[in-house]
Amino acid sequence: MILDLVAAIVDRDKAKKMSELFEGHKLPLVLAMLARGTATSETLDLYGLEATEKALLITVAGGDMAKQIMRAAKRKLFIDVPGNGIMLAIPIKSVGGGRTLAFLSGGAAPDKTAPELTFEHELIMAVANEGHTDTVMDAARSAGAAGGTVLHAKGTGGKLSEKFLGVSLADEKEVVLIVSKAAEKAAIMNAIAQQAGVDTAAGAIAFSLPISSVAGLRVLDDD
Repeated sequence: MILDLVAAIVDRDKAKKMSELFEGHKLPLVLAMLARGTATSETLDLYGLEATEKALLITVAGGDMAKQIMRAAKRKLFIDVPGNGIMLAIPIKSVGGGRTLAFLSGGAAPDKTAPELTFEHELIMAVANEGHTDTVMDAARSAGAAGGTVLHAKGTGGKLSEKFLGVSLADEKEVVLIVSKAAEKAAIMNAIAQQAGVDTAAGAIAFSLPISSVAGLRVLDDD
């Protein structure tokens, strides 16, 4: 059975409509988080945009349902038009228990077929010390990244994680989400490691997840 983690990043004033779209498809789980964008002033001026607060909405859907949601978001919320947000689907490899699977899949019968997936885009997640988002994004942009979204977080590693390789790690964290073309992922992650990695004040740790489908990246794709 194919299950995707479907994420939508939109302006905060559009979060309710996106949530209603998810709920209208009778999805069992919808999570919403506050976020902010990282677009430079030059990019905002280029597209006539204003710096706005963002929202990240997450749900879980079957493969076909994920495609339906993206089509609905394009039709109703114009998600594929630059400035209206992005949506992406990340394959879920496993879930914890049969009841969880039944809950997330709406009771659909398990299907053990393994689909062939191609990943043209990837989601880079960089966890950095608070206040160093600009350092991470400057590094990412130097390798071709177009922009990112920032979530505030708090580390829970306790005393053992206060230092890593002799570098003090702050409890307050910022998680930077960057969608990139798969071919550009390695260069972006290497730039983050070199310019904002664990041996710097930013203390960034980056990893990536495959994206099976994406909407709202016309500008990135055209480039």
